[in-house]
Amino acid sequence: MANSLSIAGIDAGYGAVRVLDNVSIEVGAGETVVLLGTNGNGKSTVMKCVMGIVRPMAGSITAEIDGARHNLVGRSTEAIVDLGISLVPEGRRLFPKLTVEENLLLGAFRPKARAQIAGNLDGCYATFPVLRERRRQLAGSMSGGEQQMLALARALMSAPKILLIDEPSVGLAPVLVKRTIEKIEELKERYQLTVLMAEQNFNQAVRIADRGYVIVHGAIAFEGQSAEALNNNELVRKFYLGL
Repeated sequence: MANSLSIAGIDAGYGAVRVLDNVSIEVGAGETVVLLGTNGNGKSTVMKCVMGIVRPMAGSITAEIDGARHNLVGRSTEAIVDLGISLVPEGRRLFPKLTVEENLLLGAFRPKARAQIAGNLDGCYATFPVLRERRRQLAGSMSGGEQQMLALARALMSAPKILLIDEPSVGLAPVLVKRTIEKIEELKERYQLTVLMAEQNFNQAVRIADRGYVIVHGAIAFEGQSAEALNNNELVRKFYLGL
């Protein structure tokens, strides 16, 4: 069934500081949509609004999951995860003093995922063989690339239908960024996910994007209906390509 996300006209911020201004984003069923923007322009705040970490001051956020529509504004983060929406946060946010496998098991807290723990764990290890090899290793002792794999796998342990990924390239060497983006595309196809990815690495993000948005100073400055449209946009060429 269709799994989609609609963000309509949201305003949000922290205290008296306004961060988002009338932001609207559509993520259709089975799409990978990228939210492009340099640091400090509001990408992470959009993600936090979807997950209930930040409550919008105006606007609506609606998810359609398995054919049922859900208003996300006002729901707790736990309730949103229970619906089948999962976030891979910026900076990975692992539990460094727990093992790889303990981190993965914590990702399976959602009630519907608990019954599938063994299968989901096997799926994560099949997708990321290094995690099986390191399953007894403390997460904090792994390399940045390995930690990003673990963060992705932990999100998959909740058996999500909609996956949010915030800045997966942060702190990674260029070759690892490329591999991470390719792995996200593979996971999307394998698990039939709907994906919203916030990213500042334009060249890598558009490789897997169906469509995308550019956010500048908390407002959507451009909506591209294809990766080609993003490549040809003057704003993108100026900020990301240096043309």
